[in-house]
Amino acid sequence: MADIHVEEFYKDVAVALVQLYSVFPRRTNLFVEDIAGPDEPDEFGLHSNRHMACFGALLWLQEEGLLRYVDTIRQEALDQAVLTQTAFVRLSAPAPQALVRALDAGATDDRTPRSVQRDLSTYIHLLRTALKSGSSERISLAVQAAFFSDSSSPAELH
Repeated sequence: MADIHVEEFYKDVAVALVQLYSVFPRRTNLFVEDIAGPDEPDEFGLHSNRHMACFGALLWLQEEGLLRYVDTIRQEALDQAVLTQTAFVRLSAPAPQALVRALDAGATDDRTPRSVQRDLSTYIHLLRTALKSGSSERISLAVQAAFFSDSSSPAELH
């Protein structure tokens, strides 16, 4: 089992990418509270470690070339964020069938139209399904497969 901060990182990344994909190509403000939950700054105006970790994950996505933004809104949000071409193409791409089956994300049969089968096997669908499941393991696997590994062979899935 991964460290809790790593699991939270994967979830923050997945939520942010799904939010941006759902409005692509429109720019939108990406609020930390919408991703990590509400946060009350302390008496000195400092945010919690959880809030700052989520904000750091958003900044990291930009540093790694997965999103762009115009500015930060204090440590509350990214102003006018949008997916990069690299992230959009990757999220729209079909995932390996072994991964789709392992995550139970593309439950289709022969009667399902081919276009629907294609949509259900994309990385964005895997991320949405993993988030919906609430399983840290599924979320981590979906994010890793989408962006951090060169291949997703069945041996890597278990």
